[in-house]
Amino acid sequence: MIKIKPFKAVFYNQQKLKDLSALVCPPYDVISPLQQDYYHNLNPYNYIHILLGKDIPGEDKYARAGLLFENWLKNKILIRDTRSAVYFYSQHYNIKGEKKTRLGVIALLGLGDRGSPVFGHEHTRIEAKEDRLNLMRRVNANLSPVFIITKDNQRVIQRLYEQYAKDKPAFIELKDNAGTLHRVWRIDAPEALNMLQSGLQKEEAFIADGHHRYEVSCAYRDEMKQKLGDEFPEEASFNYTLAYFTNTDQRGLSILPLHRLLRLERAVNLEQITPALKNYFDVEEVKDKTRFFFLMEKGGRAEHVLGMYKDKKYWLLRLKNIKILDKLLSDKPKEYRALDVAILNQIIFKDILGYDSVEKNNLSYSPNAEEFIAAVDQDRLSIAFFLNPVKIEQIMAVALSGNKMPAKSTYFYPKVLSGLVINKHDEGVR
Repeated sequence: MIKIKPFKAVFYNQQKLKDLSALVCPPYDVISPLQQDYYHNLNPYNYIHILLGKDIPGEDKYARAGLLFENWLKNKILIRDTRSAVYFYSQHYNIKGEKKTRLGVIALLGLGDRGSPVFGHEHTRIEAKEDRLNLMRRVNANLSPVFIITKDNQRVIQRLYEQYAKDKPAFIELKDNAGTLHRVWRIDAPEALNMLQSGLQKEEAFIADGHHRYEVSCAYRDEMKQKLGDEFPEEASFNYTLAYFTNTDQRGLSILPLHRLLRLERAVNLEQITPALKNYFDVEEVKDKTRFFFLMEKGGRAEHVLGMYKDKKYWLLRLKNIKILDKLLSDKPKEYRALDVAILNQIIFKDILGYDSVEKNNLSYSPNAEEFIAAVDQDRLSIAFFLNPVKIEQIMAVALSGNKMPAKSTYFYPKVLSGLVINKHDEGVR
């Protein structure tokens, strides 16, 4: 069962710092080097100085982050709530001309062991986990929440919004660079906390974003457990992690595709690979970009359709027969074989082009198709592949089957901002 509890959050002191939009930043794993520079220069108290410090020769960036965190607390740049609460979080955003609102709650999630109802769907990387664990050891805090999705059969999140947040003033409010309006309310009413805990405890929880954060929290918990031995308290703060809970309501939940840009080791003409593509796909050239993406999205509702861009030409690739996947991916379950990204990785990258997308470093990812179109136009060795977004039902099916999706399969939008609320552990390794 899911274990949820309130906590005393750490957040920016709005008596000292008024412009919160200059202080928060996206999750560390979606920040590009250019964005890292931007946020570092934006404000000396921007959260990125702790979350994703720059590498400076001769300096330990993790120790530097730990000292900054301590100093900001000491100087009341960051302050801690006086009472335990959960923090309701709404995001009002626009996507494809449509206005949407995603509702959620930030609270603490109990770290499960084997048999836990928390399911992940993506592979994690050792280097990224080591980086985040080194940082956690120094700051002794969960700096960003794990993004959790549940079915929320009792509509707990909507009920909390209606009763405790809607039409009430938020204590945190800001608009980010993309125009998304973020609002946070603190809720400490016992009946509200009971509604949240009892309403979600029997739900299955799926990690949407933050697989590394969740696993690092478990690793940190294990370190503390080894250190304390029999004195390890079950309700210790490090036995929990910071989590954002939302539901599968399609009116607020948006999943964007993550497109691929492959930089080839040698120039390849479309004529060279078209015969191989036609063994698996119906290949169609579409001259108009707008129509290309329209047809790709429309076709993706009923069949497997990939997109390709090279030499200023757009190509639709429709899989001829789904039984092809039964042969090529026979070692994978049907939930995995149904993923467009698995088809791209196996048939095009591996079988036709001879690339292993997991091991190669010449593969880039972005939800922005225009970015990759421009990149291909500037580099004759590059080729772009476009995907339709993964459906939430596919994510849950793969996770429940005990399998993992290929890396960079999902992009939930908008991201949960880092720096809104922080979970500082009361105990820790120093």
